[in-house]
Amino acid sequence: MDTLHYYRELGERWPDRKIEIIGGRIVVREGPTIDHAEVIFQLLLQLMPFVAERAWEIWQDVALFLGPQVDRYRPDLLVVPPDPPKWGDDHVFGNATHLVVEVVSKSSVRDDHEIKPRTCARGGVPLYLVVDAFAGKARLLSRPGKDGYGHEVDVKLGEPLDLPAPWELTLDTAPLTA
Repeated sequence: MDTLHYYRELGERWPDRKIEIIGGRIVVREGPTIDHAEVIFQLLLQLMPFVAERAWEIWQDVALFLGPQVDRYRPDLLVVPPDPPKWGDDHVFGNATHLVVEVVSKSSVRDDHEIKPRTCARGGVPLYLVVDAFAGKARLLSRPGKDGYGHEVDVKLGEPLDLPAPWELTLDTAPLTA
């Protein structure tokens, strides 16, 4: 059975789990912890007023289409314009997003910091934010290219983090410590 077929079958079998293809391997994760959910909630509180003002949308657990490779990521948050281009019924094109957010869990450190950013950059995701409460930092990657992101900003949680245009928004990272 090919990987993509097996990925779809697992998604149907376990709709309450996060199932992704990362680096050609199928990864099945349990639902988020309360700490993980709290970080996402704190981000939503800051992003929602800005997003609503621009008629953008915030989606959770929607798959990214990043090109013809097999990998399929389901980020914790996606910020998209109204009616973004989609690939099929359940994938949004990475280059159609305004922001992709991953909140690191104990089992996703390498994937969220190393593997996913490389593929997201090749797929044209303009801003990739990693919130890592375990390491006590937030990492914002921008200027995507075929060899990765051309710009990176790391801040300790508690320090402000500026999101560039079209955002021009400063995130307060203090509440993201869970």
